[in-house]
Amino acid sequence: MLDINYIRDNKDLVKKAASNKQLDANVVDQVLEVDKKRRELIRKVEDIRQQINQNADKIKQQVQQGGKPDSADIKQGKKLKSQLKEIEPKLKEVEENFNNLMLQIPNIPAKDVPIGPDESGNIVIRQVGTKPKFNFEPKPHQELMYDLDLLDTKRAVKIGGFRSYFLKNEAVLLEQAILQYALETMVKDGFTPMTVPTMVKKEALIGTGYFPWGEEDHYTTQDGTHLAGTAEVALTAYHQGETLTEKDLPIKMVGISPCFRREVGSYGKDTQGIVRVRQFNKVEQVVYTIADEEETRNWHEKITQIAEKILQDLELPYQVLLMCTGDMGAGQCKKYDIGTWFPAQEKYRETHSSSYFLDFQARRLNIRYQDKNGKLKYVYTLNNTVVATPRLLAAIIENNQQADGTIKVPKVLQKYLGKESISR
Repeated sequence: MLDINYIRDNKDLVKKAASNKQLDANVVDQVLEVDKKRRELIRKVEDIRQQINQNADKIKQQVQQGGKPDSADIKQGKKLKSQLKEIEPKLKEVEENFNNLMLQIPNIPAKDVPIGPDESGNIVIRQVGTKPKFNFEPKPHQELMYDLDLLDTKRAVKIGGFRSYFLKNEAVLLEQAILQYALETMVKDGFTPMTVPTMVKKEALIGTGYFPWGEEDHYTTQDGTHLAGTAEVALTAYHQGETLTEKDLPIKMVGISPCFRREVGSYGKDTQGIVRVRQFNKVEQVVYTIADEEETRNWHEKITQIAEKILQDLELPYQVLLMCTGDMGAGQCKKYDIGTWFPAQEKYRETHSSSYFLDFQARRLNIRYQDKNGKLKYVYTLNNTVVATPRLLAAIIENNQQADGTIKVPKVLQKYLGKESISR
């Protein structure tokens, strides 16, 4: 959420940001119009309350002096209370409208974010690693997994519906090895490991900026909670409504959780294999920093490098993309996507996302801290995928396939499986 004072002073900039993010810029005008009405009503309410207090004091003095309250003053008091009773519901309605509109205002992209309508405007920052060269035609991960009895989607679809899957045998162990290795790496780097609620309240999703824009992509339970699509939601909201101190920062958290996404709008995409699924597992990193953009940008590079280091440890080739305005989230200031190489598809597929938000999420969640001078400020937030499976599992299998159909296990994961390769 942006500060309303900032929106008033930077109307054109905020409208441009909305347009560049392919969102409705008219909401900015709507917010300012409602804000004007809201302030007018607030002034009226405050004025009436002041008159009520003054009139009450006048009547009190009359009684204290042994006299009877003036009938005109009593009549005036009733009139003022009637006016207040009439105007307060109007203010409440306008306040609700204002708050709803404020939640639809996107964040301002950082100055170095390219302007573009969609993924065509993204910029390749770097490509790292050597793509594997095969003396045979590489197979897609699902074919390799079927042959090795590592995957069953036919029975899964019968039980769980479209995009469901069973991992089997060594695939289960390999997935757990990926998650465990990532978690151990983060703990060594000073992150606090946490399991998180998978079902979260709407307020947490609004606070992190997933609602109202991505509401249709989330599952809702019978009691009104929602299945989270990432541990970021719970981790970022962890200190919701709290005031920290500057010495508490940075706060570094890493969460491991199942994740759920409806994949709305992806009909017909990636119907084979386990690249696009509705339930998956993820290790996610979240950082709170002081209210300084330079410090936040430094942390943005750090958390991105952590994810890159894990891909390097897994000996997977990847590329880092700087996302353009039209292909980043409404709440993000700057975003990198990391795509891992899939040999059978001959392209990089997104496996990680790294973003910073400044105080956009913290304002919505009311997470503040007291700086060294005693001033209250909102924390700045960042997040990044550490690993997400089974997509990363699929990349490992494709990149490590052998001519005889076996799969070489990455060296850093061999200790978890107790073997160097997977065979039938």
